[in-house]
Parts: sequence; structure tokens; C-alpha cells
Amino acid sequence: MALTACGGGTASPDTASIADATHHQIARVEPLSWWVGMKTDLQLLVQGPDIASYEVAVAGKGLSVKGIHKTDSRNFVFVDVTVDANAKPGTYFFIFSKDGESFKYPYRIEAREEGSANRESFTSADMIYLIMPDRFANSDNTNDDSYSRLSSPYNDGSLVQWQMPELTDEVNRKDAVARHGGDIQGIIDHLGYIADLGATAIWCTPLLLDNQPYESYHGYACGDYYHIDPRFGDNALYKTFVDECHKKGIKVIMDIVTNHCGTAHWWMEEAPFKDWYHVNEPYMQMNALFSVYMDPHASVRDRERQESGWFVPSMPDMNLDNPYVLKYFQQWAVWWVEYAGLDGLRVDTYPYNEPGPMSQWCKAVTDEYPNMNIVGECWDYNIPQLAYWQKDNPNKDGFNSNLPSIMDFPLEHAIHAALSEDKVWWDEGMTRIYTVLAQDFAYQDLSHMLTFFANHDHARMGDVLNADPRRMKLALALLATIRGIPQLYYGDEMMFMERKDVPSHDGAKRIDFPGGWVEDSANLFSAQGRATAPAMYATAAELHDYTRALFRWRKGCKAVQEGKTLHFLSRRNEGAVNVTDNTYSFFRYTAEDAVFVYINNTEEPRVLDWDHYREFVQGPVNGTDVVTGEAVTLRDGLSVAPKSALIVEFKR
Repeated sequence: MALTACGGGTASPDTASIADATHHQIARVEPLSWWVGMKTDLQLLVQGPDIASYEVAVAGKGLSVKGIHKTDSRNFVFVDVTVDANAKPGTYFFIFSKDGESFKYPYRIEAREEGSANRESFTSADMIYLIMPDRFANSDNTNDDSYSRLSSPYNDGSLVQWQMPELTDEVNRKDAVARHGGDIQGIIDHLGYIADLGATAIWCTPLLLDNQPYESYHGYACGDYYHIDPRFGDNALYKTFVDECHKKGIKVIMDIVTNHCGTAHWWMEEAPFKDWYHVNEPYMQMNALFSVYMDPHASVRDRERQESGWFVPSMPDMNLDNPYVLKYFQQWAVWWVEYAGLDGLRVDTYPYNEPGPMSQWCKAVTDEYPNMNIVGECWDYNIPQLAYWQKDNPNKDGFNSNLPSIMDFPLEHAIHAALSEDKVWWDEGMTRIYTVLAQDFAYQDLSHMLTFFANHDHARMGDVLNADPRRMKLALALLATIRGIPQLYYGDEMMFMERKDVPSHDGAKRIDFPGGWVEDSANLFSAQGRATAPAMYATAAELHDYTRALFRWRKGCKAVQEGKTLHFLSRRNEGAVNVTDNTYSFFRYTAEDAVFVYINNTEEPRVLDWDHYREFVQGPVNGTDVVTGEAVTLRDGLSVAPKSALIVEFKR
């Protein structure tokens, strides 16, 4: 077996005679494995006591060490590895040698699945169902808090065992910010419910290890980027979850956090470089000024604080200007896509990252997977500033994010306000939605706008709409028919609301799905459970069935998935003044098909003046009510009930 070392030279050692590395010699090697035929270059992070003093070689034809990079710590080294196009999949050994002694570390090179590079991703034909795993369903109570012990060896599916850190945040469902026990198996067990609802993609909030001592349930303070949190499952189970989703026609989107980690991450004890993350002493909070990147008047100080300030004290800010950090995160994303068979990525807190490196990050991922869709959380209600972050936007400064999709926060904000207002003036009520969509000219690609009216960081829509199921249906109707990629937050199909038995908090909004725990008295996963639900869920069955009808229909409607939009706003006289009618109507259409949507956000019936739409269609048309399936003739005099939506599909 050939041994190739950095700088050339080969030998043929008997690797069987070389001792295996112990965990005390090699603490970790990342990525955990790799594949033949990748465009992304392989750079291994190796951690171990005084590892920088060792020579590194690799045994086996097809792999070679082409570079070794030392760091600010003698306990880390980065190893550039060439994987030949004709390398055979199998186990290779990296040999670490010093002073006549050697030890070896096994490393797995796999064959790529056929078509992996050209995998398809999520599009405007999909509906994304957003799940917070800890609050969805607990199907395996053996992992709830059994991992609170220190350093239990844990097999992650690779050749070596992972030395797990201490996990102390235990299950307590009474505490809104504690772990509640939901897990990956819980999601797998309810994939039938999700598919039946009409969802074709799942976005889970982060499932990777979050070992913060308190409030770790949300997963956004990562403690290890290559391991699923054992309270959710393990790497192998996550891969099984993706496979089971695919069997049901559901794509899987992974939540990626490149901007920050958690203070309990292993590299906070010692990092490879002093500038691996932004050292923050004295503490500096980020300023949430996304405008600094496109503002011609912005100060350098404000930009530096935006890029280098920490998100919160428990989430250190990563330094993507360090090329090794950037490479680490590029490989990490590619590794998870390839290992688990992912269909898309969602990037948390996108504008808090350094823009240039994140543009390179996006390009690296899409170079490896040309069809891969990545959606960024750009939490900005200012439309020109939001548009700045979408790929190929003609920014005056020449910046190109290479980020295909962005989340439509201005539209979410408009939906909240519009559906909450009854007494309206010129620019209120449904005019708000009309005005936001009228600015679609600012966006580079409308098919890559992720639309939503709620997510895990925002108020529950049921609370926003004062528990009115009629208004909830209006929100669902808009989500199902407006341009872009719709995303529905778990439970909004039944108007879940914030817990009232605890202080208002993000954790109180992220409620447990009734029926996801064996001790639950209600089970909203089943039709029978919804029909017999307690008073607080009295409209659950009605809203669920409405949601189901909309999104199962949407799966086959090209006019909504791909069509153009033509919208109308009605005015009426109030005394001597002409004000908005608080209705909104629009067509979604292709050359062959059309969908007419009429939103009546008033407390009175509204009668169609079909002549109002003559520029699109002449005379009455026959179509189908997409919710009821009944035949409808769109004509003068057709009445639309108060606080209701009429959605009719017809041939052009």
C-alpha cells in the first residue's frame, strides 16, 4: 500500500502494524468523510495534542496530501487532500508520525449517488412546512434526557466514535424555554400527516448539537456542526428521515447557521486561529443595520459593528474573512447535502455574515450542485434593501450575493397589518398587500421569493388575528395563491396560538403540537382528534380541511406555481371621500389557465362588478371553486361573503 506524504515521496508500510489513533491523540477530523468526484476541494481540520508537530501522510492509491497548514495553535492542523477522479471508494488511513513513532486514523471515501450533482431543489411548485423539532412530536422518550451524562461514546455512523460533551438542558414541558422532547422519529412518524396536508418540502429548525446549558431547544447556538443533537437522534437517523421524506414526495431543507455558533461549542475552549471568531471584549452587540452594505453614507464603524458584533451574548460571531473558516463552512454544507441527500438549504441571519465571503459560500455550494436552491433569512422590511441580497440583483456597488432566494418579510408584515384592520383609509387594509406586490419590480426573480405569514421568530398568526378563523382563512388563501414559494409554520393550519400559562416569549409561541406526546389529551394529527378537540381548538378541523384543500389543489396548478399576476384594488365612496374598499383581487395566469382570487376583508358581502376585470376577460366565465370543488360562474352580481376568499380556477 503506497504512502504519500506532503512534498512527495512514497513508501509501502504495513498499516496493520501502525497503531490506531486514540481519542487522546486525535480528538476530531472534519469533514467526517468525503466522496470521489467532488468539485469541492477537501481540506481536513485535524485536532489533537501538539498535532502540528507531526508529519502527515496518507496510505492508499487515489489520495494524496498536497498541503499542510499550521495554525495559531499547535493542537490544530489543516491538511489539503487530493482525491483522484479514479480513486476507489473505501477506507484510507492518514498516518501521523513524529520521532520514529506513528499512529493512523481511518478515513472513509465514498462513491457519490448517481445524479447527485444535478439533484433538483425546492421551487415555486412546492409548499414548505416549517417544523421546530423539539415542539412537534416525541416518539422516542429514551433520548429525552438520557444524554445529560458526560462524554458517553456515541457512534455517528462514521468509522470513529464521537466523544459527546456534557448535555444538561433536560426536558421540562412546563418550562417554555426548556427542552420538550420532540425528536426526528416524531417527525418521521407524522410524515403522512404532512404529506396529506399538501406540503412537498420540510424545513426543520436546526437539528445539530446545541449544548447550551439553558434554552438549547431551538438549536441556533450550535456546539458541533457535524453531529445531530442526540436528544433528536443521530446522523444515521437524520439520513433515514430524509429517505422517508423522499418516499412520500417531500423534499428536505436544512437550516444552516454560518454567522454564529454557541458559547458551548468545542472550539470556544481553543480555536485553530485567534481570529476564528470575532473576539468580543468588551462585549459588542451587533447593530442590526443591514443598510450599511448599500448605504452610500454609512460609516466604517457602523459596518464593522454589523459584521463583527455578536448576535446575542450566547452566540459568538464567526469570522468568515478568515479563509479557513470560510472553507470549513463551505465543506460543511456540501458534506450534509451529499451525506443526507438534502434538497435545499436555508441560511439563518444572512446579512449578519460578511457579504463577500458569504457570496463565495453560496457560489461554492451551487458550483457543486447547480440546481440547488438556497434561501436566506434577510429580515428586512425595506424592499430595496431586501432586493440587494438576491442573486444577480443589479446593485450599484457591483455586489452579487449568489443567493438564489430571499424571504419576503415586507409581504409578511403587510399581511399581518392588512388582515388586522377593519376601519381603513387610503393606504391601509388590503391596500398594504397591493402596495407591497406593486414593488415586485425591485426583485430579480419573483419565483425565488419565499412567502410566509409566520415563522418560529414571529407571533403566532392566531394571536395576530385575534383568534378569528375567518381572517386565518384569508391569510391561508393569500399564501396559497400569491407568487413565490409558500412556507407554512407548523400548526398554523389549525390556528395555533401562544401559550397563556407562561410569560410571553419566543418559547411560548413555539408550542407543542397536541398529540405529539403520549400524555397529550388531544390529538390534532388525526381527523377524529380534530373533530373532538377541546374548545381552544374548536375550529381546528375546519381550518385544517381548508388548508388541505388549498395546498393539495396548488400542487397541480401551474397558473399559481409559475404564472404571472394581474391585480386590482377597489375604491368606494364614504360620504364625499373615496377610500379603499378593503378588498383585493387578482389573477394568476399562464397562456392556458387562470385563477381568480377575491379577498373580501370587510364585514359585509361584496358583489362582483365583473366589468371591472374586462381587460383580462370579456364576459362571464365558468370555473371551479378550488376549495369546495363546485362549479362557479364568474359574472356581475356574484356575491362574496364577509371575511372570505373566493378562489376560482378556469381555462382561458
